[in-house]
Amino acid sequence: MAGRDDTHRLGWLGTGRMGMEMGRRLLEAGCDLAVFNRSMSKAEPLIRLGAKPAGSAAELAARDIVFITVGSSDDLISAVLGAGGLMSGSGAGPRVLVDCSTVSAGASARVRAEIADRGTALLAAPVMGNPKVVRAGQMTAAVSGPRDAFDLAEPYLDMLGHGVTYVGDGEEARTVKLCHNLILGVVAQSLAEITVLAEKSGISRQAFLECLNKSVMGSLFTGYKTPAYVNLDFEPTFTATLLRKDFDLGLAAAREHEVPMPVAAVVHQLIQGLVGRGYGDADFAALLQQQADSAGLPLVSEHADVSDGLGTSDTLTVTHSERGGRRPGRETPPHLALQELPRPERGSRPFGLPRGGLQQ
Repeated sequence: MAGRDDTHRLGWLGTGRMGMEMGRRLLEAGCDLAVFNRSMSKAEPLIRLGAKPAGSAAELAARDIVFITVGSSDDLISAVLGAGGLMSGSGAGPRVLVDCSTVSAGASARVRAEIADRGTALLAAPVMGNPKVVRAGQMTAAVSGPRDAFDLAEPYLDMLGHGVTYVGDGEEARTVKLCHNLILGVVAQSLAEITVLAEKSGISRQAFLECLNKSVMGSLFTGYKTPAYVNLDFEPTFTATLLRKDFDLGLAAAREHEVPMPVAAVVHQLIQGLVGRGYGDADFAALLQQQADSAGLPLVSEHADVSDGLGTSDTLTVTHSERGGRRPGRETPPHLALQELPRPERGSRPFGLPRGGLQQ
């Protein structure tokens, strides 16, 4: 970005899969980045790329801008306000805390109020995308909070992906992210339904989705999910359990504002059914398997070389372990690799899964 100010000292708190990829992009852009994670071994890849290891979360408070990624509202409160958290020291806090997590507006508002007393502004910046989307530079984010804090952090937020959108001075970004993930689930379920209809009518999933992706109804999302639907690759990019959490939060917001959401409510129950059947740790694309089961349609991988449209790898296919082959890109963990096994009787465990469901 021409004329950007990228000279501030940055911190990153929480180096899970998303934090790892986002931190990597900042380092590759030449930023001065310090990192902390409760298990510092998870931060090692960033340290090898030049990040400075922090001895504690509180040590990051000396940085100008700190990014944080956590898994839940309680995790955010603990990581920032709890014992040993970012703001547990006696000195000044960072100028800006950028929370890239999907948490409740209530938890975010509590953190915002308490750190303001220490001179730190909170930007709610929940991201749209997963680690692979981040690697492809396609991540986006809605951001809300004080405008001057956004202006300070915007150059770094832009480095993380495809650009960010400022949506307000309070918790508005939380609502934007929840609305985004509600439509994510609804579209994924609709895609599963029409794909099963096409296949049960005698059309291959690959042919149907190729046609869809060339039409005005195709999108970056339908193209990105095509390999998973064609090759039954349910290795998680975003788990069914995490999508259920976002639907819980989104429907709670709808109740608060008295907005009826009949379609999203039905999809919420379908996602709940997916988790209950043992797919909680699988990618939410497993909605396809559940839909096929409901339609009495046995699914097998089409073993097709299908681009995900992101440019991070040429193809994304599933290779049977007994054939001894390897596919390009990431390796499918054995517990998620689909195998040509006899179809279980209806009512038994989900197709292709070991007894006891998925273990992550």
